[in-house]
Amino acid sequence: MNKEMAMTIFTRTNPSRRTVMLGMASSVALLPMAGPALALSDAQATALVQKLLNAINKVIASGKSESRMIKEFEKIFVKYSDVKQIAAYTLGVDGRNASVAQKKEFAKAFQGYIARKYGKRFREFIGGKLEILSTKTVKSHVEVKTMAYLKGQSPFDVTFHVSDRSGKALFYDMDIEGISMRKQERIEIGAMLDKRKGNIDQLIKDLKRAG
Repeated sequence: MNKEMAMTIFTRTNPSRRTVMLGMASSVALLPMAGPALALSDAQATALVQKLLNAINKVIASGKSESRMIKEFEKIFVKYSDVKQIAAYTLGVDGRNASVAQKKEFAKAFQGYIARKYGKRFREFIGGKLEILSTKTVKSHVEVKTMAYLKGQSPFDVTFHVSDRSGKALFYDMDIEGISMRKQERIEIGAMLDKRKGNIDQLIKDLKRAG
């Protein structure tokens, strides 16, 4: 798959089996974080991703209704990623003018939006599996490469970027066939904000129903 084709998997108008992986964010500590980085090992990063995959697989196999699965997914998203930093990154430069209260409200709305947007696609993974292939340290983070196998579909790679700059290991980005989740979500949120002429309060209100 070339870059142009891969880009379509992230759009709202062209949903794909791969977009479910974004909900693992997943998303995702997206801005430089305060505090010194800990000595994160490959083993620790791998353990985090394995726990994340186990949690997702458990929900998929639970047989719960879609609404309950989405609620469970939101809990997973909050547990394994830094929602505050994810939200700050996706809001972009417009977030600099947002109040503390607005940032908090946006982060809350964003996590629900992500859960609804990608959690609805969980059923596509029933009967499939996710496997960790390799782990390597790259500068100040660790990349954990996995492969997703779905019934009747070609397997595709998903790489998690894990850091401990927040004080504990969390994944802060996810590449699906080489395309960064965080960058695509930032583009989408930016477009939504532009349509609302930069009105963050209106964006928050609409985001609570989006996805």
